[in-house]
Amino acid sequence: MTTEPDTAPRTPLLDGVSSPADLKRLSDADLGRLAGELRAETIHAVSQTGGHLGAGLGVVELTVALHAVFDAPRDKIIWDVSHQSYPHKILTGRRERMKTIRQKDGLSGFTKRSESAYDPFGAAHSSTSISAALGYAVARDLGGACETGHGDCVAIIGDGAMSAGMAFEAMNNAGALGKRMFVILNDNEMSIAPPVGALSSYLSRLYAEQPFQELKAAAKGAVSLLPGPFQEGARRAKEMLKGLAVGGTLFEELGFSYLGPIDGHDMDQLLPILRTVRQRATGPMLIHVLTKKGKGYAPAEGADDGGHATAKFDVATGKQKKAPSNAPSYTSVFGRALVEHASRDDRIVAVTAAMPGGTGLDLMAERYPSRCFDVGIAEQHAVTFSAGMAAGGLRPFCALYSTFLQRGYDQVVHDVAIQRLPVRFAIDRAGLVGADGATHAGSFDTAFLANLPGFVVMAAADEAELVHMVATAAAHDEGPIAFRYPRGEGEGVTMPERGEPLEIGKGRMIEEGSRVALLSFGTRLGEVRRAAEALRARGITPSIADARFAKPLDRDMILKLAQDHEALITIEEGAIGGFGSHVAQLLADEGVFDHGLKFRAMVLPDIFIDQASPADMYAVAGLGAEQIEAKVLEVLGVAQIAGKRA
Repeated sequence: MTTEPDTAPRTPLLDGVSSPADLKRLSDADLGRLAGELRAETIHAVSQTGGHLGAGLGVVELTVALHAVFDAPRDKIIWDVSHQSYPHKILTGRRERMKTIRQKDGLSGFTKRSESAYDPFGAAHSSTSISAALGYAVARDLGGACETGHGDCVAIIGDGAMSAGMAFEAMNNAGALGKRMFVILNDNEMSIAPPVGALSSYLSRLYAEQPFQELKAAAKGAVSLLPGPFQEGARRAKEMLKGLAVGGTLFEELGFSYLGPIDGHDMDQLLPILRTVRQRATGPMLIHVLTKKGKGYAPAEGADDGGHATAKFDVATGKQKKAPSNAPSYTSVFGRALVEHASRDDRIVAVTAAMPGGTGLDLMAERYPSRCFDVGIAEQHAVTFSAGMAAGGLRPFCALYSTFLQRGYDQVVHDVAIQRLPVRFAIDRAGLVGADGATHAGSFDTAFLANLPGFVVMAAADEAELVHMVATAAAHDEGPIAFRYPRGEGEGVTMPERGEPLEIGKGRMIEEGSRVALLSFGTRLGEVRRAAEALRARGITPSIADARFAKPLDRDMILKLAQDHEALITIEEGAIGGFGSHVAQLLADEGVFDHGLKFRAMVLPDIFIDQASPADMYAVAGLGAEQIEAKVLEVLGVAQIAGKRA
């Protein structure tokens, strides 16, 4: 169901904007009115498609001001994470395509270089904008070739993203190089979850202790930008402030001139300040802007997460149009199972990186707040922090999305695997995730974990199996262990009263058959069952097995399947180099291929798959029931015979 066209807001000024160049002819008053129209258009667009809402509403005025003052695409405007880029997309020639956002063959929900010249850097993970902007600044100064030319570099980074170490690594480097560039700290006191950590407290003190626009605030690092008559007074004010714990000291020590905090929803502040710094800055500048996530739309402002992500919704009420759930989500199953184990074992602790709700750890945080840790957007720290707790005698569960675990891989290797520390990795969003596309797909974790010595790697075939794998991980103290599960609803299977630890490295037979064996790892098992049903109608009865473990493999089961069948096909929701590769290595080492076994590994293809529905993405990947059936027919030679008869 979509919103009727006549509910679209009136946007006379926005209707005249086809590119940011059109903003240059508008007066400041008109730019303020344009911001109101842009906010209404953003709400209308997301109500029809679903997507990220609150972050974009929080930067509407900032987006208008940036495009009015700077000269994109020559000037590089780089949005960190880019959840907040919908208003930017509307102003940069993509308004008519907003109804396709996050859909198959449509606009990305994030900035994307291949989509528009106005997206100079793709972003869907956080804390990359300052590094990228500095890279552009150096390329500019060293004469790098760029199709859109070289101008100023502006990174817009949220307070949540600023909690990641990479942001400070970039600022440290930028301050040392002294390149002219702008970092806008979009401080809304909220990333996806409520803010955490010392940085959040520091920013809170900055704006609690300093009224907007005071001379002393402007003096702290931006004296040279003030009009001449004010500079001497500002210098004296700055001297008086030395030693006081206010106003950008942290950023100045990193080599940035600091200006702020300023009201990010007041165009009368944003426009003159941006114009001034663009005219006068010579080195790196940090402009501290205060915004409100979900600004201007009451249902978003009232939501705990500022209306971060939403399904299609009714604009008048904010009520979302979600399909009813038929089974519990994997995430909620994990969260409840972990709390149940934590109630019986006070050594169990949990760690998340700014995603307590997304990983199901909000349940743990509510029940056992002293044993649940949100470390902010800091996956590297999350992994090593978990390793330290494991070394100290606790039983940590480190719950991260597969795509975000990639950011902590060095720590997984050095701080966990080499030391054989029993960190339990709960890997959410395994496989293809749908509307967020390639940046959020959980494609690689099986491959990059199963090659680590001493690691146990599991994948749940359904929500009941997930409960048993939580129990297995809780009881496993001999080294690191990981279990993966997808986004979305389970299979609707009967749930056990309590999870029971699985025997490490032992799979399970699902159905006994002949000729061909289908060996599934993870939640493709449902598709395997459907393929087998279709094959039985053709007179082919495959054996079906659920591997459960990619490492250690169930050698006995796999070798027996190879011995008893003429063909063996593995199926997994992961990239090449994962479960199927390990099975192939086992079969090669045991000389099985010397005796004529037909072997195929069905994996994600060697491409990044753009956003679509999960079903469409798996169709592109060739991992649906029909493709599994076709693979069996091909391996057995049935497809070719049928084709010749046709």
